[in-house]
Amino acid sequence: MRAVVQRVKKAAVEIGGETVAATGLGFLVLLGVGKDDAEKDASFLAEKIANLRIFEDSEGKMNLSLKDTGGAALVVSQFTLYGDCRKGRRPSFTDAAPPEKGEALYKIFIDNLRAQGIAVETGQFGAKMLVKLENDGPVTLIVES
Repeated sequence: MRAVVQRVKKAAVEIGGETVAATGLGFLVLLGVGKDDAEKDASFLAEKIANLRIFEDSEGKMNLSLKDTGGAALVVSQFTLYGDCRKGRRPSFTDAAPPEKGEALYKIFIDNLRAQGIAVETGQFGAKMLVKLENDGPVTLIVES
């Protein structure tokens, strides 16, 4: 699994002009599922992201996690994170999980993140979404299982 984690002041997802999910201070997580990923990858990634210390403490050091701050996560499925652009001009998505597997592991990741005590909002798997965010820092990391 591959996630792009962005520390945000706020983030939202619109589908067809309607806001379907929104959050304040926390993370926007763009989540890609690979064809070889399994439940253990979803569990590992959820635990890692919930405890990732990238919020500033009282001394201005990145020392606090999402769990420490009580922040929330907006999780958006993004199979294009497995786009391979090394050859040609069109990305190849052969390393991305098929939709059924991708959706199942996306849901397992969300359940595991909630089990870590994180409030989670979600986009809609497979939908064409407009993602809006106010990146804080900016702080953006790629986290993989």
